[in-house]
Amino acid sequence: MRQHPARPSVAALVIGLLAALLVAGSAPGSAAPDRQGKVRIQVLSNRADLVSGGDVLVRITAPRKAGALKVTLGGRDVSKKFRKRSTVLLAGLRNGRNVLVARAGSAKADRVVITNHRNGGPVFSGPVAAAYSCQETARDALCNEPASYSFLYKPKGKKALEPYDPAQPATDVDTATTDQGRKVPFVVRREDGHQDRDRYAILTLFTPGQKWKAWAPQHQWNHKVLITHGGGCGASYAPAEPPLADASGTLDAIPVPLLDNTYVEALGRGFAVMSTALANTGHNCNVAHNAESLMMAKERIVEQYGTIRYTIGTGCSGGSVAQHTVANAYPGIYQGLVTTCSYPDVMSPGSQFADYHLMRAYFENPSSWGAGVLWSPTQMADVEGHLTPVNAVTADEGLFKSAINPEHACPGVPEPVAGDTRTRFDSDTNPGGVRCDILTLMRNQLGPRPESVWSAQEKAVGHGFAGLPFGNTGVQYGLEALEGGRITPEQFVDLNEKIGGLDVNADPIAARTAGDPATIANAYRTGLLNEFSNTSEVAMINHGGPDPGLAHDYAHAVWSHLRLQRSQGHTDNRVEWFGLTPLLGDVRWPVEAFVAMDGWLAKVEKDTRTVPLATKVVEDKPASLQDRCLADGVPGVVCRADLARTNLSTPRQEAGGPAANDVLACQTKPLDRSSYLLPGGLPVPFTDAQWSRLQAVFPTGVCEWALPGIGQGPARTWLGYGTATTVTYGGEELGRVPAGSGLGWFGRSFRPMWH
Repeated sequence: MRQHPARPSVAALVIGLLAALLVAGSAPGSAAPDRQGKVRIQVLSNRADLVSGGDVLVRITAPRKAGALKVTLGGRDVSKKFRKRSTVLLAGLRNGRNVLVARAGSAKADRVVITNHRNGGPVFSGPVAAAYSCQETARDALCNEPASYSFLYKPKGKKALEPYDPAQPATDVDTATTDQGRKVPFVVRREDGHQDRDRYAILTLFTPGQKWKAWAPQHQWNHKVLITHGGGCGASYAPAEPPLADASGTLDAIPVPLLDNTYVEALGRGFAVMSTALANTGHNCNVAHNAESLMMAKERIVEQYGTIRYTIGTGCSGGSVAQHTVANAYPGIYQGLVTTCSYPDVMSPGSQFADYHLMRAYFENPSSWGAGVLWSPTQMADVEGHLTPVNAVTADEGLFKSAINPEHACPGVPEPVAGDTRTRFDSDTNPGGVRCDILTLMRNQLGPRPESVWSAQEKAVGHGFAGLPFGNTGVQYGLEALEGGRITPEQFVDLNEKIGGLDVNADPIAARTAGDPATIANAYRTGLLNEFSNTSEVAMINHGGPDPGLAHDYAHAVWSHLRLQRSQGHTDNRVEWFGLTPLLGDVRWPVEAFVAMDGWLAKVEKDTRTVPLATKVVEDKPASLQDRCLADGVPGVVCRADLARTNLSTPRQEAGGPAANDVLACQTKPLDRSSYLLPGGLPVPFTDAQWSRLQAVFPTGVCEWALPGIGQGPARTWLGYGTATTVTYGGEELGRVPAGSGLGWFGRSFRPMWH
């Protein structure tokens, strides 16, 4: 689970092939008969250095005639646990290093160091920005409490699950027929628990009264996992409900007549369904927290339910953000993604929405316009990059303002009290309080601001707040409209003179926002800005539709397409469906895409060739699984990446920026009056006074979009950000995966060459 090269060397391929040959068997975590006279330890739960919760599932095999197996854990003899079976759940791990040693007669012994972390975390995400306000039933300050179990069932003729009492069984229970042909009552057990200071849920078809162990699961489970996600982008400091529905957090307030929710379909096919609150970006918009919670919950599945063949994600809006960014920054957690209402990440639309926010302050205050300047709604939408100003308003009011404002209320944090750092930040009365913005939530990733730019509040508390990961210095808003003759030179100059920027407290300032260069570079390095540089080994289906003003332009999916194309030279591991139903494309597509993804991964699973996983993902894509566009010829609708600039754009794209919209802050070039040309090649008729004003607006020059952005580059994978008390800003790579660990997460065909 570390970064792997896009084009492995011949030597690396040979080493990978030899490693693959040592791992036989098609079942997840299966062990090969040992022919080398060696005892072998396989840590199935997780990477051996990232285990949590005090227990670990291991498999130990030895040569048949080697003699009695002796196993010690931290010097404690646990041999008897392995007398009846080779796979055992070992409990009682201490926090930190635990040495597991296995010996058998004259065979070569094996030894693994297992590093255990607290169930309440963190494992690799580093210190949290504020203490959690735990649930009333919590056993400690990390919100721990034992898991609880409840039952649900699917009534005949209905789509939704309802409560079920095993002591008084319902008489209208539907029958589930799994993808392995097993017919069982459609009864579901739901496990609710707490990990990483927040909640998780695991659902499976379950026969009450029968046992389930990791080495002997109930037969209806197909060893596949679906992960569900929620929408939005926010910061919270209290446990929350794990989301399950396809459009959780995005379309909750708008009834959508889905034929089925994907998680119900998945359960009926024999999948386990998993969700964590911390992987819900509306609750916690931080890729490291998202990934950490999913990793811990997958470990829980392996230890309590059994090894996993492959994992599929699904989700809308923020649910697409979590999938895209986790798959890129922490590869191996998913094998397939189903995204809709799609964004590639948080940072690039965040930069877009920041521009909307600034433009609204100018456009909606005509008294600020210069003498003789008039703006029509069409012109406003033109420089914003959309058909109407509605999307800008929705993005600003519904997403940006609450996400970026440190004084905005957030769950788990009391109202401001002067001098009380446990209560919410107030720039005037409580500068040391908890800042409820998403940048503070990402401080471990972004890093703090340097002392040279500290605000009055930062000086008062003696430390820098999270750095600003975007800047608009050099951005010429409305450039395309100016050179297209759709706005006047005076409108162009007036807009750029007065648009200004934002300070660290999200308050407007007259100057442009420069951004913090180290922070901007960290946004790329940590995967908060997703360049799709590490996603060649994951299959993707994205489906969507037109946006009627809900700030989910299909252009955001185009960004993903363009970045993937640039990163790996093709988009053959990604399928795009565009339909006429707003946001989703078609109400049937969430389930249809999930079923199609399952079929795609099933083909990869059967591919036992010793070729890179990325090759399998592309070459095993079913021939029937193709891009779709049900809206060709519909005015205002864009399906294909090559048409991205037609009707769906952004303020920076309308300022000459790239269609991939992945530049958080641009490098600049000198102003050149001769470069401004109208259609037909005539120069834009700036007056000398207007040109002098432009020079004052852009003293260091204007954006040179032909150059990479400041700090722009690919994400590093599997970064850690320190311990519960010590932070590593910007992260450091966790290092090699310990040998023989993490094998319960995916079947043999899905093991990447670097594992």
